[in-house]
Amino acid sequence: MPASISPADFVTQRPELPGHVTPPDSAPAEGEHAAGRKASISREDILAAALKLIGPHRSVSTLSLREIAREAGIAPNSFYRQFRDTDELAVALIDLAGRSLRKIVGEARYRAKTDRSIVRSSVEAFMEQVRADDKLLHVLLREGTVGSDAFKHAVDRELNFFEEELRVDLIRLTRAQGITLREPALVAKAITRLVFAMGAAAMDSPPEKDPELIRQLTMMVRMIIAGSRTLAAS
Repeated sequence: MPASISPADFVTQRPELPGHVTPPDSAPAEGEHAAGRKASISREDILAAALKLIGPHRSVSTLSLREIAREAGIAPNSFYRQFRDTDELAVALIDLAGRSLRKIVGEARYRAKTDRSIVRSSVEAFMEQVRADDKLLHVLLREGTVGSDAFKHAVDRELNFFEEELRVDLIRLTRAQGITLREPALVAKAITRLVFAMGAAAMDSPPEKDPELIRQLTMMVRMIIAGSRTLAAS
């Protein structure tokens, strides 16, 4: 089973945002050093704290700054040293989730030798992460439907990354077999949107239904590819 990816694996220092004033380190907020609170905290620590609060029925869009700060063990004002607001934090989580899943599914695709095996291995890797209690993946699947416009744009950006990477791999594999696809970019988009939609639904279904779901999803994806081949040959 693919390993889950932690925020620390991907976090990079964000550029300072226009109009954002970082509270000076020399003037800690009231209660900053109170018992149980940390004097300083990293960006990845705050991301990890937010992930702990997310659950099957709790979206990151519902988290408040104060409860994230409480989970992280910091004063609320310390949050602003790393993020402008909770929207920015949610977008950072979506970005982490996208990079995490692209790494896992990309490795599965890279090992594939044919378009049939690339479909099966990618679907299986995706579903294993759905069941791996990978909260980053849950953020990516949930926020595109329940979050703000900023969240939805961030999810759509990650899906576009998936589509482009899949397009390149599909062309690579089919070209090696002397096969042509009609509009490979559209094929990659259809597959990506289908898999993510069914993955989101799978989070609310029991794990014992996964084998049938994987079978159906694999067949659907192959049908999309077969249709593209047929159109290219006509």
